[in-house]
Amino acid sequence: MNTDAFRAFLETEAFPLEAAFLSQPFRTLLPTLRALRDEVKRRGLWAPHLPRAHGGMGLSLVEFAHVSAVLGESPLGHYLFNCNAPDIGNQELLLAHGSAAQRDRWFVPLARGEIRSCFAMTEPASAGSNPVWLETRATRVGDAYELTGHKWFTSSADGAAFAIVMAVTEPAAAPHRRASQIIVPMDSPGLTFVRNIPVMGNVGSDYASHAELRFDRVRVPVDHRIGEEGQGFALAQERLGPGRIHHCMRWLGISERAFRLMVQRAATRDLAPGEPLGRQQAVQHGIAECRAELDAARLLVLDVAARIARDGAHEARDGISLIKFHVAGVLQRVLDRAIQVHGALGMTDDTPLAYWYRHERGARIYDGPDEVHKSAVARRILEAAGMPKAAR
Repeated sequence: MNTDAFRAFLETEAFPLEAAFLSQPFRTLLPTLRALRDEVKRRGLWAPHLPRAHGGMGLSLVEFAHVSAVLGESPLGHYLFNCNAPDIGNQELLLAHGSAAQRDRWFVPLARGEIRSCFAMTEPASAGSNPVWLETRATRVGDAYELTGHKWFTSSADGAAFAIVMAVTEPAAAPHRRASQIIVPMDSPGLTFVRNIPVMGNVGSDYASHAELRFDRVRVPVDHRIGEEGQGFALAQERLGPGRIHHCMRWLGISERAFRLMVQRAATRDLAPGEPLGRQQAVQHGIAECRAELDAARLLVLDVAARIARDGAHEARDGISLIKFHVAGVLQRVLDRAIQVHGALGMTDDTPLAYWYRHERGARIYDGPDEVHKSAVARRILEAAGMPKAAR
């Protein structure tokens, strides 16, 4: 997959905007970003993950993985090309499982970049590592659902047109059949936007934010449900496989940019006249270890992407778990080393390193914490070797 066109656009258009992104509210950049998105469309690079019939480039999962790694090198990359989370997952979900009316009303403008969306699943009162035990309820009242609950870390809710909400519709059902996914317009009566949550002191705004939401008897028509009642968890699992590839390749893009910044700093920063930082053996070892980890992680993710495309997400589930915790760990280690090499500069927003360190530490938590994925993989390996399954 040739990614030169994507990289060239980032270097000429996205990288120069990063200083403003890091120092100003996201909303102030929107006029400039809209013009750049129009230019992306003009160049035929829009929505690389979507089929051509829906305005995209029609790339396969493996092809898009390569693109995602390049776009990850800028905090603005995926947004400019309309393949940013959570919109990309919601686009794929609506395209695969939305009704014709849902696709016309929500998917089409989302695919065109005319609106944004969010995905409300995580709750402050229940363990995000065990999402089958949600507390948000969607009660059937005639031809409508009435939603009541409390969500947080609903990424990009600020300015979104609608949320896809995971809510319990069948409390008495088996754990994995209790929840449904329901489209809720953000201007619905009873939906309260509580705040954008500070992440290590950074509140963010608009697309670059994570919100807390309350639902107080929010009523939406039954036809706003995606798929069948009780299918919410299955739909979430279906979007998880490709979504994990998107995340991991974006993390590798971040890591590659951090690596380049680290190498440049080590090669040009003098500890004393004529004595560059890169002459220090500890720095050299860190650079070599980062290069090895990045190359190995990339091959692992691409292998899992190929297995998902060939065999499906269920058959590739161990690999999906492996890349989640492994690449998140590589990301954290590369960022930490890059900041260390930059010294005091690395703690500022004069480079994107501190921004990524604040926001991407969550990579080891969201979509299931590392510990959950490690245990799941190890348990299946041990059971295949004869260990009895634990009684539930």
